[in-house]
Amino acid sequence: MKWLKEPENYFTRQEYQVDERTDWDIGVCVDSIQKKANVSQSTISHYLDIMQRAGLLIAERRGKWTYYRRNEETIQRTADYVAHEL
Repeated sequence: MKWLKEPENYFTRQEYQVDERTDWDIGVCVDSIQKKANVSQSTISHYLDIMQRAGLLIAERRGKWTYYRRNEETIQRTADYVAHEL
């Protein structure tokens, strides 16, 4: 999650330019996350899927690549709940 907050600080320019938007607008390619985490593709995909189903991440499919970015609204609501309700 920290890497996806400021991806430009944790990832090099992505190999897979998908359109005219800047690299980080659609998120970080799962392949880049997998390489940085140094875990198997299936393991990172499982972790990302769990976070997406929890609403913490947004996934965007472009061709054969899937890109992930943080869902800041859900993260903020969760942080507020933890800070004020627990």
